Amino acid sequence: MNLAVLARSEEETRAFAARCLHHFGTTRVYALQGDLGSGKTAFVKGLAETLGSMGAVTSPTFTLIQEYPLPQGRRLVHVDLYRIEHPYELAALGWDEILDDPDALVAVEWADRARELIPADAVWVRFEYGLVSSERRITAGRGEG
Repeated sequence: MNLAVLARSEEETRAFAARCLHHFGTTRVYALQGDLGSGKTAFVKGLAETLGSMGAVTSPTFTLIQEYPLPQGRRLVHVDLYRIEHPYELAALGWDEILDDPDALVAVEWADRARELIPADAVWVRFEYGLVSSERRITAGRGEG
């Protein structure tokens, strides 16, 4: 079952992330797609807050990967693929090791740039602009890539 929301603020986007965590349970990979400024990083902030991270979430556009420690030895791995040109570049970033870590929850911005490397059980989250500049239509579901 898909989830959807019309978010009118960053707070509502973060709240939707919390709702997704509850709804999709043990999902370990969230594949995010949408234009620049559409709310992907705000969604990751919501994941981090809900999971108990104390770190400030920032977009890893230039570093490509940011990691945030979570309680009980877990971690949130925030990946931004905006600057990659080919999916194989993920191998150099340790992509397979990240996916193999059972204590890692992974949020991938611009996931459509490496669609073939996203696990089949990932939750795809699509961000679209609404009718006014502050609105975002956000949908989440499995196999939405």
